[in-house]
Amino acid sequence: MPQPTAAGLTHRLVPSPAGRIHLVEQGSGPLVLLVHGFPESWYSWRHQMPALAAAGYRAVAVDVRGYGRSSRPEAVDAYRVLDLVEDNAAVVEALGEQTAVIVGHDWGATIAATSALVRPDVFRAVGLLSVPYTPPGGPRPGEVFAQLGGEEEFYVSYFQQPGRAEVEIEPDVRRWLAGFYAALSADTMPAPGAPDPHFVNRGGRLCDRFPADRLPSWLGEHDLDVYAAEFERTGLTGALARYRNMDRDWEDLAEYNGAPLTQPSLFAGGALDASTIWLADAIEAYPTTLPGLVSSHILDGCGHWIQQERPTEINRILTDWLASLAA
Repeated sequence: MPQPTAAGLTHRLVPSPAGRIHLVEQGSGPLVLLVHGFPESWYSWRHQMPALAAAGYRAVAVDVRGYGRSSRPEAVDAYRVLDLVEDNAAVVEALGEQTAVIVGHDWGATIAATSALVRPDVFRAVGLLSVPYTPPGGPRPGEVFAQLGGEEEFYVSYFQQPGRAEVEIEPDVRRWLAGFYAALSADTMPAPGAPDPHFVNRGGRLCDRFPADRLPSWLGEHDLDVYAAEFERTGLTGALARYRNMDRDWEDLAEYNGAPLTQPSLFAGGALDASTIWLADAIEAYPTTLPGLVSSHILDGCGHWIQQERPTEINRILTDWLASLAA
């Protein structure tokens, strides 16, 4: 049963191929489905939901399978991106809608892009935050990431082995999350020339490179408590399973190799975010890969957690873009 809250948010559990998906909704009107990244939850959209509702949209933020109150299958290969696409389509159906605009951040951007690519009948427009669109194809991801870093290990490779990262994270989830968020935030990230927190010393831990006991300005103690409480309850295995399926995704999406996203689209990234810096070529390729691009923004002085670091700007960017879809 829907569970309304004092803030005007309604929590629901809806059926999906995962079992069930937990979602939070606010407002009425055209459906906008919001998909979070790692290591977050529906709560990462807390600033956008009231703004979208006030602008006349039905804002729905999900807990991706493996997170929060959504189902957490045990099998690692139950977290393939095509499974997450079908979860998103099931949410749209469960809400009594036929189509939706989908917006994602971080891994959620990749999930949103793949949802639009594979199910254009359901997802009529797509917004991507922080992680640019790159068409499927190219070299096998696991081989690419294994070659990065030289004497160091890239964090994606570090996350591959089940249980390895969990041993680092789960003894003190709250502290680890605080450090991870700070490492990728504009006001707390390591200074230029400092060890890069995207890499791990061989035999070391990712958290060895996190800023010490500093919260970014966007993250209050209560916000951190909300995130930590969910992961303390669920553990991190479901969330980390997304990284452990990248090679499977590469195989599953072979028929879409090189395919552009043709729906009306939006991109916004932070100028200080490694995702936009390292994938600058992908952004430059947008005339080919995102021919329906309506709106594109790089926010100066912004890090990775873009909708939380710059909520007012992102709310304006989103509502302006959504209004253009109806024009």
